[in-house]
Amino acid sequence: MTSPNKGRFTINLENIGKKVKEMRLRKKLTQQQVADASGVSKSMLSKIENGQTASAIATLSKISETLEVPLSWLLDERMEQDLVLLPKDSRRARIGDENMGYSYELLANRSTLTGIEPTIVHVTPKNLNLREESYTHSQDEFIYVLEGSIYLFYDGKKYFMEKGDSACFQGSKPHLFIPVDDKEAQVLTFFIDNPLSS
Repeated sequence: MTSPNKGRFTINLENIGKKVKEMRLRKKLTQQQVADASGVSKSMLSKIENGQTASAIATLSKISETLEVPLSWLLDERMEQDLVLLPKDSRRARIGDENMGYSYELLANRSTLTGIEPTIVHVTPKNLNLREESYTHSQDEFIYVLEGSIYLFYDGKKYFMEKGDSACFQGSKPHLFIPVDDKEAQVLTFFIDNPLSS
């Protein structure tokens, strides 16, 4: 019997919206305050809260920073536990919009104790990739190329990376994984809370 979790996975927009709204109200923030701090319009935030629109991972990441919650908390419906075993057959295949350049596999909820969020980033092949805008976020980032090759655009410079290469950098500086060719690349990524920037 084929697992229903195989193949493409669509984000539960309604679930994300409820979480954004719940956390915003808990922190007694208005939509305008969260929108301004996250760099999005109030109407866009309203649509996100109502589950009416999909958003780029970068947008959700900025909203999660504003609300001071892990991005994984917004994207993942699982509750955090002391031990999370996640067999590959039960891992949801993809989260995100590959037309925006990336899709994600969350390997585990980020622990509130370690502040580490392990993820496999699937870099959309060059012929399908529409993303040009770089990312920034508050966490530091460690990456290891599992398959294929990428250009790591970081702080204005471009670095070629292939299978087996790794890098560690500050997420607060503009960065982007750029496809090298028409083959998908896979990058193991750890988002790490930086205690110095807290």
